[in-house]
Amino acid sequence: MDFTMKEEHTLMAQTARKIAKDFPPDYWYEKDEKGEFAEEFWKAIADAGFLGIVVPEEYGGSGLGLTELYLVIKELCEGGTGMAGNWYICLTEVFGAIPIVKYGTEKQKEKYLPGIVRGELEFCMALTEPNAGTNTFRTETFARREGDKFIVNGTKIFISGADRAKGMLLITRTKRLDEVEKKTDGLTLFLVDLPNDAVKVSPIPKHGINYSKTCEVAIEDLELTEDDILGGPENLHKGWYHLLHVLDPERLVFTAASIGIGKLAINTAVEYSKQRKVFSDPIGAYQSLQHPLAEAYATLCCAELMGFKAAWLFDTGAHYREIGAVANMAKAVAVEAAFRAVYWAMQTHGGYGYAKEYHVERWWREINLVRLAPVTQQMAWNYIGEHVLGMPKSYR
Repeated sequence: MDFTMKEEHTLMAQTARKIAKDFPPDYWYEKDEKGEFAEEFWKAIADAGFLGIVVPEEYGGSGLGLTELYLVIKELCEGGTGMAGNWYICLTEVFGAIPIVKYGTEKQKEKYLPGIVRGELEFCMALTEPNAGTNTFRTETFARREGDKFIVNGTKIFISGADRAKGMLLITRTKRLDEVEKKTDGLTLFLVDLPNDAVKVSPIPKHGINYSKTCEVAIEDLELTEDDILGGPENLHKGWYHLLHVLDPERLVFTAASIGIGKLAINTAVEYSKQRKVFSDPIGAYQSLQHPLAEAYATLCCAELMGFKAAWLFDTGAHYREIGAVANMAKAVAVEAAFRAVYWAMQTHGGYGYAKEYHVERWWREINLVRLAPVTQQMAWNYIGEHVLGMPKSYR
């Protein structure tokens, strides 16, 4: 097994670190405080080609894979952007480019992919619902067929980027749950152009990541056609397995973000601990700080390798169960390690860790989200228990 980075990977990592340096923590402090979208950062990652990493060259992209996307996001987050380095890329490349590249019709690829690559077409995914949450099978948003049209009604919640997006990956039921033999049947994924008068978007005030809006989306009598089904009409009712190829990459980019934020917090704490003296010694000499930071860092490095393995499995076309197992393990371990890393970075800073100007409290708010989304830690452990260890299913 060769762990040497390819030259193109080294160059991509260097570019990501340079961009992160151009948009340091102070920049994100200001954007978070003002609740402003980072237009300059968006342009920088588009110009660097980071919005087209997984897009084939014929549509203007780099024609690479999830491995390269994972690497770039980790470097951006660790370099100083915090969660923003993942958030801006994920919403468009994971929710838009990945499913369209893998399943889209030629017409859909030509329509959406070039704009995504250029940074002209932001995407979002409308999945979560108030009464469904993690249980996607209980999706209530319904696309009723009327002749050659579908009329869609429903409510989605916690849809990030919906206020700016020009494209939406919309998860619906086209057969109700009580009408199917298998609960995985009857789900259909649509590509929706925004803005649309039938789609009402309302931002939700939230705890962190305020440089991007997260919204409630109310859909009332939205008209779509067969051409709007991801992959075309032959994929009607078959959206569940297409969705898995969005959810696993989503877990992986949040794994990369967790590793990046954890390492960023540790590096910040280490520098502070060398300078801050209590009595006669720098506090970095105290094992009560050294040991937890060292443990968190070591665990993050192990999770990082597991994340690369999951990305490699995805890129080489492994079975979705194998990808899901490794992705869930990587995500669960990375998040717990990052949580400890940011906690101990805050402890290292003492009272300053609670002050916004030192940035650690913002990373604390950001890493706590990843314990809830894109899947809770408990559901990740459930997946590992059931599908990896072969234990009885613990929920219905």
